[in-house]
Amino acid sequence: MEKELWKPSDRRKSDSEMSRFIRELNEKKHNISNYNELWKWSVSKDKSEDHFWRELAEFYDLKYEGDLSPCYEEKTFLKYNWFPNTRLNFAENLLKNGEGDATAIEFLHESGLHAKITYAELRQSVASLQAELSPHIQAGDVVAAYMPNLPETVIAMLATTGLGGVFTSTSSDFGAQGVIDRFGQTRPKVLITVNQYQYGGKKVSLESNLEKIISSLDSLEKVIVVDFLENGPIVPNSRKWSDIPAVNDSPTFVLRQFSDPLYIMYSSGTTGKPKCIVHSIGGTLLQHIKELGLHTDLKKEKSIFYFTTCGWMMWNWLVSSLYFGSRVVLYEGSPAYPNLDEFIQIIDKLKIHIFGTSPKFLSALEASGYQNSTGFESLETILSTGAPLNPEQFDYVYNSLKSDVMLASIAGGTDIIGCFMLGNPLLPVRRGEITCRGLGMDVAVFNEKGEGVLDEEGELVCLQSFPSQPIYFWDDEDNKKYRASYFEKYENIWCHGDYVRLSQEGTIRVFGRSDATLNPGGVRIGTSEIYGVVEGFEEIKDCLCVGQNHEGDVRILLFVVSEEKLNEELILRLKTEIRAKLTPRHVPKCIYEVDGIPYTRSGKKMETAVTKIVNGKTLNNLEAVSNPECLDQYSQFKSKSAD
Repeated sequence: MEKELWKPSDRRKSDSEMSRFIRELNEKKHNISNYNELWKWSVSKDKSEDHFWRELAEFYDLKYEGDLSPCYEEKTFLKYNWFPNTRLNFAENLLKNGEGDATAIEFLHESGLHAKITYAELRQSVASLQAELSPHIQAGDVVAAYMPNLPETVIAMLATTGLGGVFTSTSSDFGAQGVIDRFGQTRPKVLITVNQYQYGGKKVSLESNLEKIISSLDSLEKVIVVDFLENGPIVPNSRKWSDIPAVNDSPTFVLRQFSDPLYIMYSSGTTGKPKCIVHSIGGTLLQHIKELGLHTDLKKEKSIFYFTTCGWMMWNWLVSSLYFGSRVVLYEGSPAYPNLDEFIQIIDKLKIHIFGTSPKFLSALEASGYQNSTGFESLETILSTGAPLNPEQFDYVYNSLKSDVMLASIAGGTDIIGCFMLGNPLLPVRRGEITCRGLGMDVAVFNEKGEGVLDEEGELVCLQSFPSQPIYFWDDEDNKKYRASYFEKYENIWCHGDYVRLSQEGTIRVFGRSDATLNPGGVRIGTSEIYGVVEGFEEIKDCLCVGQNHEGDVRILLFVVSEEKLNEELILRLKTEIRAKLTPRHVPKCIYEVDGIPYTRSGKKMETAVTKIVNGKTLNNLEAVSNPECLDQYSQFKSKSAD
């Protein structure tokens, strides 16, 4: 069992939403005394009236019409049939709990721009935009946002989903082809965009991109341009957001089926056009309520801030915080501009209770030498996702940021618009471990024989359907792509593609993507173990590890970005330390110096992409790569056996 770094006080546990949920269940003649018992009940195969997802909807007073019975017609991944007798509206639920004069959105821009929007102002802005959209948008129609992380993006989503439409978004740093590859498939009727944005102190014009995008999307009936920064280029035949007249009406809320589409999300698409993953109204809402309310302990009086872009599912997740009447903080720009210190001080300046980030940001913060000296008194929870959080980063958080904080490494993905495993206000935080499996998520680990195992590394699977599974993939005839993505390995069992270990106590350690798992001599090795050792070297700024087919086996290649020239002495020290702290099988066969490590825009190391390159496979559609220019150098390491 890993070292315990933090545990909640008795008062914090008692005051938590998770405890309140258990108490309410027990008042209904359940007999649940701890989280493990609660989780086991939540994934039971019982279809009775006290089913977990129904109890969750009632506990949080979901606004709906119809009946929450049955929860499902048949519990299968292969046909979405959750809550067939339930109708609701996503935007109506997100806006129903916020008090009129309370702050709904607090917005910060790297330039210093700072704005607040109350719930009353948010509702009026949604109604005003709906008056502009309604001639073009009916239930089921798509609105696309090519936007920075602005309040207007949230308003656009609420206006669209209020009308029963489907919302899809990508961030403004995507190139024209990346946007066309995504929106060209989903055929939006309305495009909402900016004409320029700022990042790292530099303004970037989107004039050329928009010309290509708009001319390529023959489905468009209207383009709305948010004039966010002054002196931007004119976009022909568009409507300026600031010219949309304000209305005094309440927003319109069109009731839809629980299973109707809400969001279209996109896979990274490095080996073909991105897959368009469609998520349901009700499933997304219930999953986010559970994760934010029960697992993150979000309440009306709290504020939440997650650094994200509109092209990452964490934006959708963050915005769902409005359901609780909470204060949602949006940040647009570079966290390193003007410096990381000023960015992290947002926690104190805005009295943040829940702060969301990534391992990449924490690594940068640690490398900068940052030590908290102000206390972060309001801060209760730090969330991290995008990649595995290694044990040393747990140490940094507790030694240098705050000792009394719930550090929740959370993991799931765009595929489920939520998490399989995450934090818990009732349980301790253990070094290098994700705290627990999420409620209602029947997570297990399979070995190579397809057998469930504990305390062994293997494939992350989910044994039962859950409401936030995709409804389908857009334009996917006979669900071929959907089945191929998750069910080729096990029939009607979700195989997520993560390589993990589940402990007897229910904690989880993630070792990386299973399709990037190293396999020298037939022994599976997770890349995060090697990163944990290598990133402890002061000379190493960043690293990436992949497997390469070589002479009938797999050899490990380690790529490093070094502060100084990589030499034989440093290579020897790296190999010696990896051997000593791990095993001889973990030692890379080759260590190479490179100029950069490729990352997705959400901060994940692109192990799979580099694995393909060094094994002689072709990549395309690299819009999901934040720094694609660094990929070219990896082709020189292609093995002869790959030719």
